[in-house]
Amino acid sequence: MAESTYKKMAGTSAVFLISDHAKASPVERDGLSWSAEELHMNELTNKCRRKSTMANALALEGLEEYDPPENGDLRRVESIDAEFVYFDLIKGWIQVNE
Repeated sequence: MAESTYKKMAGTSAVFLISDHAKASPVERDGLSWSAEELHMNELTNKCRRKSTMANALALEGLEEYDPPENGDLRRVESIDAEFVYFDLIKGWIQVNE
């Protein structure tokens, strides 16, 4: 199986989408790509806690104000029909499904 590459969500500091995710437009993705290895995906926890759904990926970054994320928090993002897990090692959210 080929390793996924990721692109940072435009307008965010740490929300990473699978680079070829069909539901995210090219404008929503910044130009640089990260490999799973660069994002330390092999260290990502398997123990996730489902949290409430978010309307869009930008809302993930606003959580620090009222519901600070913890390692393994899992949230579905409706606007791009994807799930993201919070990864404390990189202080960011990474898409975990296509």
